[in-house]
Amino acid sequence: MPRPTVAVCLEAAGSDLEPGSAVAPAERGPRPSAVRGLCRARSAAPAERGPLLLRHPAGTAARAEVYCSAMLPSSPAPLLGASFVRELEVLQRRLEIRARSGGVGEHLARRRGGSAEFKEHRAYAPGDDMRRIDWAAYARTGEPVLKLFRAEEDVIARIVCDASASLDFGEPTKLDAARRLAAAIGYMSLARSERAQLFVAGDGIAREHAPVRGRAGLAALLRALDGVRASGGTHLARAIDAVVRQSARPGLLCVVSDFFDPGPVTAALGRAAQAGHDVAALQVVAADELAPSFEGDLTLEDAETGALVDVTVDAAALAAYAARFAGLCEALRAFARRHGATYVRARSDEPLEGAVRRFVARSVD
Repeated sequence: MPRPTVAVCLEAAGSDLEPGSAVAPAERGPRPSAVRGLCRARSAAPAERGPLLLRHPAGTAARAEVYCSAMLPSSPAPLLGASFVRELEVLQRRLEIRARSGGVGEHLARRRGGSAEFKEHRAYAPGDDMRRIDWAAYARTGEPVLKLFRAEEDVIARIVCDASASLDFGEPTKLDAARRLAAAIGYMSLARSERAQLFVAGDGIAREHAPVRGRAGLAALLRALDGVRASGGTHLARAIDAVVRQSARPGLLCVVSDFFDPGPVTAALGRAAQAGHDVAALQVVAADELAPSFEGDLTLEDAETGALVDVTVDAAALAAYAARFAGLCEALRAFARRHGATYVRARSDEPLEGAVRRFVARSVD
């Protein structure tokens, strides 16, 4: 009897299994990993998905109307629906970005500088800039003192969105959820008059978009996200390192991915945190990845490389898979706790408002 053919990503599953053997954990270094995203059967046709852009439904929040223009075509599944926008308008006021870029902007920093908000006086010392002397205070006291101000700094949110083939799985797909999460983070940053920049991750940085600023930049960000398609493999660690290298100043670094990558991803995230970035890892998973329903003798295909392997999926194999998946999540959780970062796990088939709230609260799921 011929074996059924089912597609699956094997990059972290242990593709060195012998034909017909049960799935078992593979030794791939110290970082735990999990089976790649389970994909649709090889014979299944890809689902047709229209553009995912903001439209102008009745009841959209008044402050969001600026984004509802003819340039953003309607879609049955917009990236930012009316209720989502209303939620984001509330959450953006609570969002705190712990890293500052150092440029001039609208947000007050902890360090001293030369903005318009007075902080305190300090006694004049030889070599100080005499233009900063408070002459009115000198006239009253006869002692030269300097006026110190709180520095206003620019903030940038860099969003790395994984677009590897393993995200083209689930209903809705993990990529759909990843794009909506990226849109939500971008919305909150732009609503605060900050900058946002999108990087699309593949085998490194597959595509880099120019930074945008303020609410007027949302349309460009949504168009960029609408163009993201899942294909090929990924090297997420390489993409993260490239973003950190080319960042002149630290900022908020959000990585939206399933994190099914054989590379040293947590090490790359750690390097980003050490460089001063405020790091957030947002993991998107499908329901079938949490509780696979496959059983029996199957031929599995890696969605990114096309590699095939025959396996027998039984209770022991499913238990091994669950352990590998839990190991991956625990590695991300341990990274977040060690570096004071954020780790949020979101299911693609559930409303994303809860995940965004946990992101704003800087949770560790």
